[in-house]
Amino acid sequence: MRSRREDGCRSNRHQSARLLARRHRTGSQARNGGAELLIGTWNVNGIRARLDRLLEWLDLRQPTVVCLQELKANEESFPWDEIQRAGYTAVAACQKAWNGVAVLARGTGTGTANLIEAGLPGMEEFGARVVTAEIQGGMKVMSVYVPNGKSVEHEDYARKLEWLGALRDYLAESFTSDEKVVIAGDFNIAPADIDSYDPMRLEGTIFHTESERAAYQGLIDLGYADLFRDLDPETPGYSWWDYRGGAFHKNLGLRIDLILASPPVSQVCERVWIDRDFRKGQKPSDHAPLIAELAG
Repeated sequence: MRSRREDGCRSNRHQSARLLARRHRTGSQARNGGAELLIGTWNVNGIRARLDRLLEWLDLRQPTVVCLQELKANEESFPWDEIQRAGYTAVAACQKAWNGVAVLARGTGTGTANLIEAGLPGMEEFGARVVTAEIQGGMKVMSVYVPNGKSVEHEDYARKLEWLGALRDYLAESFTSDEKVVIAGDFNIAPADIDSYDPMRLEGTIFHTESERAAYQGLIDLGYADLFRDLDPETPGYSWWDYRGGAFHKNLGLRIDLILASPPVSQVCERVWIDRDFRKGQKPSDHAPLIAELAG
């Protein structure tokens, strides 16, 4: 989508599956199964349109922290109160009708989630695509919605690569390798051929270019692990399916929703789920939630 200026909502408001990869242990994926910490990410494709599904998911899975993308809501229409009643504190960067990202942390007390920064320095013209919060325990959590790029021929493709370069620079300058850091969201990149339903036909098209994949690798080279792929090098793990043509039922998808984590986090990650059940049903997002389970 075309870049638009960020619109309000840089706030910390207290008032107002399927199992696909695992390291060691087993257990129910309904609720948290005794896990110390669950990290989720979900491009909801409109938080007001998907609010009932989001609240159902929060109640069922009980994630500790969640990154949301494509809120498509300004500060006034963001569901602060509903999220608080569900037991979560929200930190968000909103934009009316476009973009928008949030971090939700379980709990509603002071210090549950504190805003570090809304936006990506120098990239404000791209809209509300990044918000970073610190949750209790000192973990830094960044919700990211990478620009789509439209097509390789479009001017937005070069701007997407510029934005990804700025993200890499920001991460390199802001965090050290011994910090607990999570970058989660919709990256609009299929990192490798296994992450695409038809890599041969789609080779060189948007999400599948060498330059986009090099930008993704630049984040990995900083020391971050792609938690799903780190645990499971062989399962495609699609997280997005087009609404058209029965793509979900045919499993014609892409793995573009990622959770990247620094070594102190990745080393205790035990399993990762693509929660396909929430791509089903009435009025779903075109993305499924992704959940990582960390040991204590």
